[in-house]
Amino acid sequence: MASSIDCPPRPRHRAPYRALVRVRGRAVPAAVALAVLTALSGCGADTGTTARGTPAATAPAGGAPGTAHTASGAADATPGPADTAQGWPGAAARTRPPARIPGLGPRTRAWIPATARQVVVVTGRGKDANRSEVVLYQHTGSGWEGGPAWPAHNALKGWTDDHWAGDLRSPIGVFTLTDAGGLLPDPGTELPYDRSEGFAVGGTGFEGEPLEGSFDYVIAIDYNREPGTSPLDPTRPLGADRGGGIWLHVDHQGPTQGCVSLSERHMEELLRTLDPDRHPVIVMGDADSLSQ
Repeated sequence: MASSIDCPPRPRHRAPYRALVRVRGRAVPAAVALAVLTALSGCGADTGTTARGTPAATAPAGGAPGTAHTASGAADATPGPADTAQGWPGAAARTRPPARIPGLGPRTRAWIPATARQVVVVTGRGKDANRSEVVLYQHTGSGWEGGPAWPAHNALKGWTDDHWAGDLRSPIGVFTLTDAGGLLPDPGTELPYDRSEGFAVGGTGFEGEPLEGSFDYVIAIDYNREPGTSPLDPTRPLGADRGGGIWLHVDHQGPTQGCVSLSERHMEELLRTLDPDRHPVIVMGDADSLSQ
C-alpha cells in the first residue's frame, strides 16, 4: 500500500532504553533520528489503497547476544527425582520446557537480548513465500514454553536480510516490541496503546481483498522506528529509503508490503499477553534463515 503519511503530530512517550539496529550483521545505535514527512508504508498492500495516517516509523532493534535462554530442543534438560520414582528414566526431562527455542540457529539466538522473556517467532515457509506461522514462546524460569502455531501472512515477495523501501519483502531479524495501537479500543494490553482514527485504512490488497479493519489492532515492530512512540510516528532513524511501518496487524487474507498479519482473535490474544516487563521481542524470517 503506497501512500504518504498524513497524521497530526502526537506527543512521544520515550522508551527507557535505546534499541540497537541489526543490519547486515552490524549493530547500529538508533540514536540518529531523521524525521520524514512522506514514505512508503510497510503495512497493507497494493496500489489504489487509501489510508489515513498509515504506519510510519519503525527502528530495527537487534539485541545483544543471547544466553542459554534461547533456541532449540530439550537436550539440556536433566532427569529429576520423579524419573526414578515413576520408573521412567528421563521422564521429567521429556516434560520440562526446552532450554532453547526450536528452529533457531546459533546466529539467530545470539541476536536475542538476554533480558527477553517473551519471544514471538515468525517462521516463513520459504525465502520467497508470503505465508508463515507465528508462535509465542515464554520463559518459565527453567525453559521456553511455546503456545499454539498461528497462521500468518508476510510480505508479497517473502523475506530479506537487507530491507529497502518498496522491495515487498519482510525484514529478517530480531526486533523489540514496545508500542501498540489501533482503530479499536485498547483490548487490555500492557504495552503503550495509541487509539487513533489515523489507523483507518481502505482500498484493496494484492489479491483484491479489502484492507478495511487491517489496522484495528497493531503492534509496531521496532525496525527503523523510534521505540517509545506511537506506531504512527514517522521517525526513521536509518532514513526513509530503508523502509519502515513494519507492524504486526490484523490479517486481510492476503500478502502484505512488509508486515506480518494475524487473525483479529490472535492479535487480541497477543496484545493481552505481551508484557513490557518481560522485554518482548520478535524473531522473524524464513525457516532456513532462522536456523542459521
